Amino acid sequence: MQSYTIGQAARLLGVSADTARRWADAGRVATHRDESGRRLVDGRDLAAFSVELARSGGGDEEVSYTSARNAFPGIVTAIKLGDVAAQVEIQAGPHRLVSLLTREAVEELGLEVGMEATARVKSTNVHIDRT
Repeated sequence: MQSYTIGQAARLLGVSADTARRWADAGRVATHRDESGRRLVDGRDLAAFSVELARSGGGDEEVSYTSARNAFPGIVTAIKLGDVAAQVEIQAGPHRLVSLLTREAVEELGLEVGMEATARVKSTNVHIDRT
């Protein structure tokens, strides 16, 4: 399972690293240490926390706006696989994006809940890039 540093988790949640550290210190999101002593967040824990955070109306900081067009870096929060089609949900800060794509595409990308990914929006389509 992929793990994220506090800085990476903060970027995916759309908050500062200080805010992410405060949340970890308060026990809002579970962390563990690697061999180097860095604090890490398990991808599945981060995915669940990002959904909870979005549902509760956000964090301690205001939502930032950017002119970056059509790219929503975030974390995969759910995958529903059918025989042919699949549904992938990504939480990108306060934005929840859902993409319908083929099961084969999900398998080729190796997508899993807790993994970092970028949703790219073109017209009415959402394309998923593994990062």
